[in-house]
Amino acid sequence: MSPNAQLTVSAKPSGWLIAVCLLAVYIIWGTTYFAIKVGIEGAAPFFLVGTRFVVAGGLLLAWQAIRGQPMPAARQWRGAALVGFLLLVVGNGGVAVAEHSVSSGATVALISVMPLATALWSGVFGEWPRRWTWAAIVVGGLGAAVMLMGRDLQGSVGGTLVILLGTTCWSLGTVLSRRVDIPHGPTGFGAEMLTAGVLALGVSAALGEHWALPISPRVWWAWVYLVVFGSVVGFSAYRFVVERVSATLASTYAYVNPPVALFVGWWLGNESFSANTLVGLPIVLAGVGLLAWAQARAQGISDSVPKAAPMTLAKGEPACISDATNRRVGPVERPATDGQAG
Repeated sequence: MSPNAQLTVSAKPSGWLIAVCLLAVYIIWGTTYFAIKVGIEGAAPFFLVGTRFVVAGGLLLAWQAIRGQPMPAARQWRGAALVGFLLLVVGNGGVAVAEHSVSSGATVALISVMPLATALWSGVFGEWPRRWTWAAIVVGGLGAAVMLMGRDLQGSVGGTLVILLGTTCWSLGTVLSRRVDIPHGPTGFGAEMLTAGVLALGVSAALGEHWALPISPRVWWAWVYLVVFGSVVGFSAYRFVVERVSATLASTYAYVNPPVALFVGWWLGNESFSANTLVGLPIVLAGVGLLAWAQARAQGISDSVPKAAPMTLAKGEPACISDATNRRVGPVERPATDGQAG
């Protein structure tokens, strides 16, 4: 390596890899709402969530250990537990609880406000929305209000409140995941799922849920689907996009999940929906679309501003680099020679 070579921490992932991850989040997650509906037919909500994520997280971490990857430090386990609790225990667990009284399609329709909630939480952490983003939040709020007035959600006020709480915590966890110290890649995803699974089982025990293995093959298939596709594949793909690209792009799953979930619920579960859901959902999606446009516009303006020249390093000079989340991660260790690293 020459003395003045520029240090590269990590390249942006290829376009095809981002597309595959988004497709997994878009389609697979849209089907998991009905799988959760089936799963709670034979298992208590937090017991279902806990066992699902303990197994999925354990599988990912075991795979990383076999590959010789280091396990998280104590501080990183705490970060993973915080994010896992918000995303999976409250967010995903809230969905499982709510679907006892709310259809899977209506549940995901209300959750479609997620990108708007994420924008608001970003503001709390210093990135306040601009004018067009506020307009998107207002449009999405109107759509959510229309859905809240329909029979799908008014029939269960408790279920609706649980969905809103889960949405709030999921969006907060998404924003925090880029600000707390969590290992990158599958190790971090596995740590989040494993700690969330243990916490969910703790919540299950505290609530006095009945711990029993399901008898119905239908419930077992739903559980396996949630572990393999909903967790190992879907959640890992979501966290990959959040970590390596942006939380905003990852949250665009809200475009596709609702129609997929509505179709699957109608096709496999014979679910029906009120006119309020069918009218309010497009309004929310219009708000999400406006949000995506506003943030892309803001990014374009930002990219047009001249940036400082990249820093070069003199030989022997210590450097500090930032990871994909712009956190300062400490000095760079130089190789023993100036030749190409092996």
